Amino acid sequence: MDETVVKWLYAPNCQQEAINLISKIGVNLPGMIFQILQRQDGSVFVPYVSSGCQYLYELEPEALQADFQVLYKLIHPQDIKAFTESITVCRTTVTPWHWEGRIITPSGKLKWIQGTSQPELQAEGDLLWNGLVMDITDRKQAEEKLQESEARYKAILDAIPDLMFRISRDGEYLDLKSEGANITLSREEIVGKNLQELLPSDVAAISQVAIAKTLDSGTLQTCEYQLPTPLGVRDYEARLVVSGQDEILAIVRDITERKQSEVSLINLAQKFSKAFSCSPDSITISTLQEGRFIEVNDSFVKLSGYERDEVIGKTAFELNLWVHDRDRLNLLQELQGTGVVRNLESEFRQKSGEIITTLVSAEIIDLNGNKSILAVHHDITERKQVEAQLRLSAQRDRLLAETLVRIRSSLNLEQILQTTVTEVRQFLQADRVFIGLNNANLGVRTLAESVDPKYPSVTGWSTNDEAYLQELRNLLKDNLVRVIEDITKISVSPKVKAHCRKFQTKATLAVPIMLGDELFGALIANQCSGSRHWQPIEIDLLQQMSEQVAIAIQQSQICQKLAELNTNLEHQVQERTAQLQQKMQEVEKLHRVKDVVLHTVAHDLRTSVMGNLMVLKNLLNQGVGSGEWGVGSRGAGEQGAGGKGENKKLPLSPLFPAKSPSASSQAPIEVSRSIIERMIQGNDRQLTMINSLLEINSCEKQGIEIKPEPVQISTLLGGIFAELEPMLTQNQATLKNLVPADLPLVMADGICLQKVLAHLITHSLQNNPPGLNLILSASVEAGMIRTQIQDDGVGMSKVECDRLFDLHVRDPQDSCSTSIGLKMYLCRKVIKAHGGKIGVISNRKRGLTFWFTLPLATSSATNRP
Repeated sequence: MDETVVKWLYAPNCQQEAINLISKIGVNLPGMIFQILQRQDGSVFVPYVSSGCQYLYELEPEALQADFQVLYKLIHPQDIKAFTESITVCRTTVTPWHWEGRIITPSGKLKWIQGTSQPELQAEGDLLWNGLVMDITDRKQAEEKLQESEARYKAILDAIPDLMFRISRDGEYLDLKSEGANITLSREEIVGKNLQELLPSDVAAISQVAIAKTLDSGTLQTCEYQLPTPLGVRDYEARLVVSGQDEILAIVRDITERKQSEVSLINLAQKFSKAFSCSPDSITISTLQEGRFIEVNDSFVKLSGYERDEVIGKTAFELNLWVHDRDRLNLLQELQGTGVVRNLESEFRQKSGEIITTLVSAEIIDLNGNKSILAVHHDITERKQVEAQLRLSAQRDRLLAETLVRIRSSLNLEQILQTTVTEVRQFLQADRVFIGLNNANLGVRTLAESVDPKYPSVTGWSTNDEAYLQELRNLLKDNLVRVIEDITKISVSPKVKAHCRKFQTKATLAVPIMLGDELFGALIANQCSGSRHWQPIEIDLLQQMSEQVAIAIQQSQICQKLAELNTNLEHQVQERTAQLQQKMQEVEKLHRVKDVVLHTVAHDLRTSVMGNLMVLKNLLNQGVGSGEWGVGSRGAGEQGAGGKGENKKLPLSPLFPAKSPSASSQAPIEVSRSIIERMIQGNDRQLTMINSLLEINSCEKQGIEIKPEPVQISTLLGGIFAELEPMLTQNQATLKNLVPADLPLVMADGICLQKVLAHLITHSLQNNPPGLNLILSASVEAGMIRTQIQDDGVGMSKVECDRLFDLHVRDPQDSCSTSIGLKMYLCRKVIKAHGGKIGVISNRKRGLTFWFTLPLATSSATNRP
């Protein structure tokens, strides 16, 4: 309202009208409006003085109208000279008058006033002064407070720490940053210690109180203290802020120099002004509630693009600086909660409209009693762009690596190509990505495509226009990479333009797929929503992806050829298999012939041997029973001896009659008894071997047939050895039975087990002299009954023990006959058929230990009827 009145007063021909209006409405301005007429003779007439003179000068308007010189008496003595000079200059030059100075009112109050006036030269030569005097005491006081505030800002800038500590509520040092700080203790000597251990008791007490206050109030706390150092007693300042749950961050700096040399307020203001204006980071001071800018530095002007006078008095919202309004709200909430914000990432809009990213650090400050925000903006736009490029590079490398893995691990070309276009479109954020095939016979067609549903698909598109197809091929042949950011700004044929309109293509990026020197096709990305700037990293991705696709295609072609070769190879294998099957059938025929021959020969041999045995045994029995043949070679006097000695002769003629009459006249042939006995033994061994061969042949073809049943092992073994007692007696052998009677039941075929024990004992008896001692024992081991037969005869080597139960041709001179070897092989077959194992151990001192295992009888087996 005051400015309106002043402008009105200064307006030509409006002074009297304004005065009359003010007088009528009784306007009470916070200042004084006056009109003074200075005549050529030097006299002064005061036509009007507003009632504001009573508030300003503590004088009534009439007093000033009566004597205007009374105002000179109220001017401060130090300012009277400047006042007089300003009046003289204004009167001489007839220019606007402006003066600021102090007055002392009649009550003794000191006030700052500001006087302005527009002198006008009248027609008569008089000078008319229309002006306004305002009370600017509050503003002057605010300026003084601003100087104090600038001193505080200087302290804030000087508080950049060299030493930082993280300290818990109870005073434990959790961590520190000491780079560049003059500290005598190492990190290990500080971290984990308590304030009481490292600081003097008074300093520790002050620090503990400050820590508690910081954590309880959540606001920044400072404390100053002194510490003795190798350089003497130094002053330190600690700034404490909350940095976590029950912990604070203490920023400590040496303030000895500041304590020793305090600078004046003007110097502090100058230093702050320089730091404020020269900071490379943007610094602003704005009101807390409205966000109205009070001051900005040159870096802000450069960063935002706005001039200083365009910013001062405006808010960030009025300038449209905040890209996201929520960032301003987050800043206020954090400031109101903690009083400080550090490195809040926000986006700002420059005057040009470009978006930048900054890290905002801010604190609430008191500026002339008003809460304000001191904010520092650090531009990280370039860093964010580099990070984005690194992320894109990492995504590109991942995509290439995954594509390479798919190519190496999959032979499905269609799946590889479809996955490739899908992931490339996702990476590029393009509207369409597809792989086109160039084929002289098939024309141009799409192998794989990934497209936004809002836009048409190129799959299935084809044309028979060879000229058009050749133009499309030439576009890729002439350009290794075809980059089009705006399809409307390039020169192409009408057919290509029509094609682009049909599929809504606005920008395109195409990379050829080359198989050697041949153009196989192209990997193409389309932007349908509008023009697009293709970045170098995107072009590089498509080039590398096209190389990988070419590798996949070549690999598919190679696999196709390999498949054809495999088909041929399979035919050859089938032919060879048929031939092999034919040979196997021939071998089976030979085996059948072998079995027939074996049975026939064995049967004939068995019949012959059995016949020989019958004849020899009858001959032996007849010779022993009668006394008609004498002993000796001739003469009847020798036939009555009847003994068993080697000299006893038996005539063969009664058993073998002569073939001719002449033969009957010849004397009978006499054979000693020992020869006949040997012939009988030999025929017995042959018969045993033939029977063993037949049994082995039957086992190999049909397997061992056993009928196991639950039996008491001690009873079974006792019965078996009772049957073998004559054989033991004949060989003068003794058997000691140590088998416990309370052993569990076993599953065994008694007849087969008797043959096994007979074969084992026969082996021991035949390979040792008479008088052999045998020990029989049994025990439970790992769910099986282990039976052992130990003798004190001749031992064997480990190789002989390992091969004893194998089927192999033995040395004819071996003490163990072939028939016994076959029987040992049959022993193993029988025990394996029971589900057990058999073996032999050569004892250290002498003798062998045969062992075999049999499974225990289960409850279900014992309950069977």
